[in-house]
Amino acid sequence: MGHLDVPGASLHYETAGQGPLLLLIPGANGDASIFTQLSQYLTDRFTVVTYDRRGFSRSQLLGPQNYELRLETDADDAQRLVQHLSDQPATVFGSSSGAIVALELLIRHPSVIHAVISHEAPAVNLLPDPDASKWRAFFTEVYETYRQVGIERGMQKFVAGVLSDQEAELLKERAKNANGVERSPQNIEHWYEHELRQYTSADLDVAALATSSDRLVLAGGRESHEHFPYLSNAALARKFGLNILELPGGHLGYAFHAAQFAQELSDALEKREG
Repeated sequence: MGHLDVPGASLHYETAGQGPLLLLIPGANGDASIFTQLSQYLTDRFTVVTYDRRGFSRSQLLGPQNYELRLETDADDAQRLVQHLSDQPATVFGSSSGAIVALELLIRHPSVIHAVISHEAPAVNLLPDPDASKWRAFFTEVYETYRQVGIERGMQKFVAGVLSDQEAELLKERAKNANGVERSPQNIEHWYEHELRQYTSADLDVAALATSSDRLVLAGGRESHEHFPYLSNAALARKFGLNILELPGGHLGYAFHAAQFAQELSDALEKREG
């Protein structure tokens, strides 16, 4: 494990395994621990890098932050981490808001990218209206619920809106387990204030993504088809003429079906290499 000092933050990261570099970008909790199980099944093929995104858990903020450029800064952090650990382009897997970071990384720093796997990026502005307006309003309602009646009620509304009933129950069980407890109770507040509305409504540069679409893998859960997190990738797939890589489970398939998820992800990446 190590720390990388970047402008305005110190990033905590961990590496395991050997092979080509595979960076895993976490979503809402921002904490590397969400990938603990998944990474264990990938280390036979990759040097797996996990990290806490800036402001979450062990990645401390240093000085004032420009939150208007939060997403761009998150992508720059990932770029610096890749360049710190390798002189070769990396494969990057991001899920949920971590997938939005991965897409922004591909837009801003394509030279450090071998491939990006965007797993269920909840990017509202990739959708046509009225769907886009509906989901922007939903995330605003989640935020307002959090501000008015607290973290737990806000999270209940969020989970009910974006996860299947089955995954919601699995998440509840995970929360009862010591391994599922957040390392930092401030993580969820940081996400509510700086990412919930901002990342989901980010204006991603679709034209720039199109120029790098040969390095883009759009992934979704087999159990997610009827749920919001699947929709944005489906819209991008239609626009770019890409297929969606179907992976086990739903939005949190990498956590609840880690072994099979890792196997199918590895196989798909190997197949891309020919």
